[in-house]
Amino acid sequence: MCPNSYRRHRFSPAVIQHAVWLYLRFTLSYRDVEELLAQRGLDLSYESIRCWVLKFGPMIARRLRQRRPRPRDCWHLDEMVVRIARWSPDGRISQ
Repeated sequence: MCPNSYRRHRFSPAVIQHAVWLYLRFTLSYRDVEELLAQRGLDLSYESIRCWVLKFGPMIARRLRQRRPRPRDCWHLDEMVVRIARWSPDGRISQ
Protein backbone atom coordinates (compact mmCIF):
# COMPACT_ATOMS: atom_id res chain seq x y z
CA MET A 1 0.00 0.00 0.00
CA CYS A 2 1.45 3.36 -1.03
CA PRO A 3 1.59 6.19 1.46
CA ASN A 4 -1.09 8.78 0.78
CA SER A 5 0.04 11.90 -0.99
CA TYR A 6 -0.75 15.40 0.20
CA ARG A 7 -0.56 16.74 -3.35
CA ARG A 8 -3.60 18.46 -4.81
CA HIS A 9 -4.80 19.58 -1.40
CA ARG A 10 -5.40 23.25 -0.73
CA PHE A 11 -3.88 23.21 2.76
CA SER A 12 -0.38 22.23 3.81
CA PRO A 13 0.33 18.77 5.21
CA ALA A 14 0.89 20.29 8.67
CA VAL A 15 -2.66 21.70 8.73
CA ILE A 16 -4.16 18.44 7.50
CA GLN A 17 -2.23 16.38 10.04
CA HIS A 18 -3.19 18.73 12.86
CA ALA A 19 -6.88 18.59 11.94
CA VAL A 20 -6.86 14.80 11.75
CA TRP A 21 -4.86 14.59 15.00
CA LEU A 22 -7.41 16.78 16.78
CA TYR A 23 -10.24 14.55 15.59
CA LEU A 24 -8.49 11.29 16.49
CA ARG A 25 -6.83 12.30 19.77
CA PHE A 26 -9.77 14.05 21.38
CA THR A 27 -13.38 12.98 21.02
CA LEU A 28 -14.40 15.95 18.91
CA SER A 29 -16.89 16.19 16.09
CA TYR A 30 -15.92 17.43 12.64
CA ARG A 31 -17.67 20.70 13.39
CA ASP A 32 -15.73 21.10 16.65
CA VAL A 33 -12.45 20.65 14.78
CA GLU A 34 -13.66 23.14 12.16
CA GLU A 35 -14.43 25.65 14.92
CA LEU A 36 -11.04 25.17 16.61
CA LEU A 37 -9.22 25.73 13.34
CA ALA A 38 -11.41 28.75 12.55
CA GLN A 39 -10.23 30.30 15.80
CA ARG A 40 -6.69 29.93 14.43
CA GLY A 41 -7.67 31.73 11.23
CA LEU A 42 -8.19 28.73 8.93
CA ASP A 43 -11.35 28.80 6.84
CA LEU A 44 -12.31 25.23 5.97
CA SER A 45 -15.42 23.12 6.10
CA TYR A 46 -16.19 20.13 8.25
CA GLU A 47 -16.63 18.15 5.05
CA SER A 48 -12.96 18.69 4.19
CA ILE A 49 -11.99 17.42 7.63
CA ARG A 50 -14.20 14.36 7.13
CA CYS A 51 -12.48 13.57 3.84
CA TRP A 52 -9.05 14.04 5.41
CA VAL A 53 -9.92 11.75 8.32
CA LEU A 54 -11.11 9.05 5.93
CA LYS A 55 -8.04 9.40 3.70
CA PHE A 56 -5.21 10.12 6.17
CA GLY A 57 -6.75 8.93 9.45
CA PRO A 58 -5.59 5.30 9.36
CA MET A 59 -2.02 6.33 8.54
CA ILE A 60 -1.87 8.93 11.34
CA ALA A 61 -3.59 6.59 13.84
CA ARG A 62 -1.04 3.87 13.03
CA ARG A 63 1.81 6.32 13.70
CA LEU A 64 0.22 7.39 17.00
CA ARG A 65 -0.10 3.76 18.12
CA GLN A 66 3.54 3.07 17.22
CA ARG A 67 4.73 6.01 19.34
CA ARG A 68 2.72 4.94 22.37
CA PRO A 69 4.95 3.40 25.05
CA ARG A 70 4.66 -0.35 25.32
CA PRO A 71 3.94 -2.03 28.66
CA ARG A 72 7.04 -3.65 30.15
CA ASP A 73 7.76 -6.33 32.74
CA CYS A 74 8.95 -3.83 35.32
CA TRP A 75 6.48 -1.32 36.78
CA HIS A 76 7.61 1.69 38.80
CA LEU A 77 5.15 3.09 41.30
CA ASP A 78 5.38 6.20 43.39
CA GLU A 79 6.02 5.77 47.09
CA MET A 80 2.86 4.83 48.92
CA VAL A 81 1.85 3.88 52.45
CA VAL A 82 -0.78 1.20 52.93
CA ARG A 83 -2.26 0.43 56.33
CA ILE A 84 -3.94 -2.89 56.74
CA ALA A 85 -6.51 -2.95 59.52
CA ARG A 86 -7.79 -6.08 61.19
CA TRP A 87 -11.26 -6.67 62.49
CA SER A 88 -11.44 -7.82 66.07
CA PRO A 89 -14.19 -10.13 67.31
CA ASP A 90 -15.92 -7.32 69.20
CA GLY A 91 -16.42 -5.34 65.94
CA ARG A 92 -13.63 -2.80 66.36
CA ILE A 93 -10.75 -2.18 64.01
CA SER A 94 -7.31 -2.85 65.46
CA GLN A 95 -4.03 -2.02 63.83
